[in-house]
Amino acid sequence: MSKVARFHQTGGPEVIQLDDMELAAPKADEVLISINTIGLNRAEVMFRSGHYLETPELPARLGYEASGIIEQLGSNVSQFNIGDKVNVIPAFSMNQYGTYAEKAVLPVHAIVKQPANVSDIEAAAIWMQYLTAWGALIDIGQLSVGQTLLIPAASSSVGLAAIQIANQVGAIPVAITRTSAKKALLEQYGAKHVIVSETDKIAKQVQLITNGKGADMVFDPVAGPAINELADACGRFAQLFIYGVLDTEATPFPLFAALSKGLTVRGYTLFEITQDSQRLQHGIEFINNGLASGHLKPVIAKTFTLDNIVAAHQYMESNQQIGKIVVTTNNA
Repeated sequence: MSKVARFHQTGGPEVIQLDDMELAAPKADEVLISINTIGLNRAEVMFRSGHYLETPELPARLGYEASGIIEQLGSNVSQFNIGDKVNVIPAFSMNQYGTYAEKAVLPVHAIVKQPANVSDIEAAAIWMQYLTAWGALIDIGQLSVGQTLLIPAASSSVGLAAIQIANQVGAIPVAITRTSAKKALLEQYGAKHVIVSETDKIAKQVQLITNGKGADMVFDPVAGPAINELADACGRFAQLFIYGVLDTEATPFPLFAALSKGLTVRGYTLFEITQDSQRLQHGIEFINNGLASGHLKPVIAKTFTLDNIVAAHQYMESNQQIGKIVVTTNNA
């Protein structure tokens, strides 16, 4: 028997409930994990509210990330042993699996051994954020020394991961935040420059920061009408990645900026990486090296217990957090 967080209708945080469920034994290429900690992601909020890339099949589970201990192995699983401390990577549909639970059966292709020298709390805050940023910035974008990276919604866990990865490769991370409340902390966490969008003109500030060159890359989870201002802030042949839709208004295509500057405007999701075993392995190696060297260090905003999962989602929707929200179970 396991407590499993599910929702039986789409809506706000209050639709999440804890159900006591009997779990089936893991099938071929699956493992049963006793979960210690769970990392929360904006994608789960969107899935719960019915505004995600896929429609939830009700009653629906939630959760892409976790840290825990393997309890059972399905057939064909030889790369792990019972008792291994492992992490869950977002590499599946939440209509099939979920990590918001005391125990969960999960596909073995989404399991990785927990990196050394990280706590269970930190381990739940690694893979979504760093793989998402690595895939766009490094695997696709080839961000390099001296290039300027523009990061809207920079106080999110993925935004902070992008700051750290930019610093790791010698690029210049420029954070964008809506108000000045988070400016000092973003600087503390590695942003070389911080633009406050409520009071600053983004394109003008980027021109000043880059001596008129413009940004080389934009890593945007917001979209919406602000995409025009981000395109205006770009330099020639810049890459503009859109990996989220926090703004639900229609997103225009910045035609004149794209034509005049030769911009690449590209949609991107983490699944492009996690569904390609070779690219995923390269990302895992990069992240493990970054954690070991100290270049990468998860920032934890706040922790909740599984019994308070509704409050955890309410906190995420408040947008107060800087970094990752983590939920602990009774197994921790």
